Amino acid sequence: MTPAIAAIIWAIGLVAWVAIRLPYRRRARRLRVVRARRDLTERIVLPLAGIGLSVVPTVYLLTGFPAFADYRFQPWMGWAGAVAQLAFLALFYASHRQLGRNWSVTLEIRDEHRLVTDGLYRYVRHPMYSSFWLWGLAQLLLLPNWLAGPAGLVGVAVLYFARVGSEETMMRQTFGDAYDAYASRTGRIVPRIFG
Repeated sequence: MTPAIAAIIWAIGLVAWVAIRLPYRRRARRLRVVRARRDLTERIVLPLAGIGLSVVPTVYLLTGFPAFADYRFQPWMGWAGAVAQLAFLALFYASHRQLGRNWSVTLEIRDEHRLVTDGLYRYVRHPMYSSFWLWGLAQLLLLPNWLAGPAGLVGVAVLYFARVGSEETMMRQTFGDAYDAYASRTGRIVPRIFG
C-alpha cells in the first residue's frame, strides 16, 4: 500500500458516501415532517462534521496543506484504513436501507414514523453514528497528516456528543416506554456484550 493508493481509497469512500446518501436525502425531502429540532446546535454541528470528514482532507489531498503536519506513511495503516473504509460504507448503506423512510439528515420525526428495532438496530440504536466513527478512523489511517487525518474523528465527535442526547430525547418523546425498553437492551453505537 502506498500513500497515493490510500488517498484514492479515501476519495472513493467520500464519493461512495455521497452516492449512498443522495437518494435517501431526495426521498426524505418528499415526506411530511411532524416534529423537527433545527436549533443553533444542529446548524453548527452538521457543517463541522462535514468540514472534518470532507473539506479538510480534500484540501490536504489537493494542495498538500498543511505539509508541516505530515508524518511517514506506514503500509499497514493503509490496509487497516481500507478495511475500516469498507466497514464504514457497508454499515452506512445498511443503516440507510433499514431506516428507509424514517431517516433524515436533521433531527426530525416523519409522518408515520416508526421505531426501527430490527436488522442492525436490534443490536445498536445508532449504527449510522457507528459508521461515521469508522469513517473517521479510516481517514486517520489513510491520510498521514496530524491535522487532516484526525479531522474526521474530531468532526464525528462534535456531531455525536452534541446531538445523540437530543436525538434520543426526541425518540423518547415520540415512542415513550417502547423506546425506553429498546434502549435498555441495546448499546448506542456498539452492541452490548453483557445483558
